[in-house]
Amino acid sequence: MNCPHAAAAPAAEAGRGAGAVVIDPMVQDLDGETARLREAGVLARIELLGVPAWTVTRHAEARQLLVDQRLVKDIEAWELWRTGVVTRAWPLIGMIDAGRSMFTVDGAEHRRLRTKTSQALTPRRLEAIRPAIEKFTDELLDNLEAARGEDGVVDLKAVFAQPLPMKVVGMLMGVDESEHPMLTRQYKAFFSMLTPQEERLKLLADLDVFYADLVREKTARPTDDLTSALILAEEGGEPLTEEEVVGNLKAMVAAGHETTIGLILNAVRALLAHPDQLARVLAGEVGWDAVVEETLRWDTPTTHLLMRFATEDITVGDTVIRKGEGVVISYRAIGRDTGQHGDDADAFDITRPTRNRHMTFGHGPHICPGAALSRVEAGIALPALFGRFPGLRLAVPDAEITKLPVMTQNDMAAFPVLLG
Repeated sequence: MNCPHAAAAPAAEAGRGAGAVVIDPMVQDLDGETARLREAGVLARIELLGVPAWTVTRHAEARQLLVDQRLVKDIEAWELWRTGVVTRAWPLIGMIDAGRSMFTVDGAEHRRLRTKTSQALTPRRLEAIRPAIEKFTDELLDNLEAARGEDGVVDLKAVFAQPLPMKVVGMLMGVDESEHPMLTRQYKAFFSMLTPQEERLKLLADLDVFYADLVREKTARPTDDLTSALILAEEGGEPLTEEEVVGNLKAMVAAGHETTIGLILNAVRALLAHPDQLARVLAGEVGWDAVVEETLRWDTPTTHLLMRFATEDITVGDTVIRKGEGVVISYRAIGRDTGQHGDDADAFDITRPTRNRHMTFGHGPHICPGAALSRVEAGIALPALFGRFPGLRLAVPDAEITKLPVMTQNDMAAFPVLLG
């Protein structure tokens, strides 16, 4: 197995600076890392597998930077990339140099690539697919009950939280259910820091082939799904290219299921750790929407979002982001910002005032297009889960729940539970 640090070692010479917070690829202490980032200031100097960058840790400044047109997604604006210090050998490059899509361009081109996706995820469309999500949820709850071992233990992630969003995003994209296990394995390997880089690059190429085949199939025989809608899109008289449709699909499937897995599991974990708050929800005193929003703030599904690049010097407080430098958005640190959420920002509290709104799905033009879908899925899954299994509890001490070695996603290896 390749050491994930090896390929990035030369970049450490590119000006990491003293006192940089090293982002741990093995995710051993997420709470400690979040605290260190906040202590490092509004803009913290960080190291990502040997590569230096800035990260923003406060809500107000992040909100400002997310709409700053001097920060762009174009990797060609990154000095370390242009000068060859960072190459395709860097394990995180696939999250930045991911092909042309709405996630990698800005301005008018971003609007052109995003429009059809946004139209496919309108409130009306989400209400139309609600019965399908409810059906998937009920089927998976049946599977959960059937999957219990002799000791009564079942993995809530593997049997419920992971397949649900994949079923939903697969339905939206027109991906046959027989392909879901393959996609789950591919994306898991892509995000894992234990995957050798040559293997990661190969699986990215394999995904490109898979989605290109899907696009060609839908071009020949379009159906009522997002893939067909993207192919037929003609914003400003210019249809999307095959590369653009593939790029949108590849990123949307990743974001569309990974984020929701984390949201569902983090909400369950938080409620089981706070039985008094769970009791209030089950009694109808507090709504499930409050659980969803507080989970998104307190234990964000995405820890760090990579990356934007300064096209000119940008001053934030007493710090200058130099032209060509990279900026990461650390949503977990932002969600714990006491200036935005109060002195008790580190506490999980489903009665937190709504005025302390979080920004976990982003802000500005690149706000997550699937945010509403993720909320709908969690809003269906959580009450159904606790409605079927009100005695649900962890099968191991909370401290034994381990994180996957993923630097950008807040993901668990497994979530063993007893159904009660």
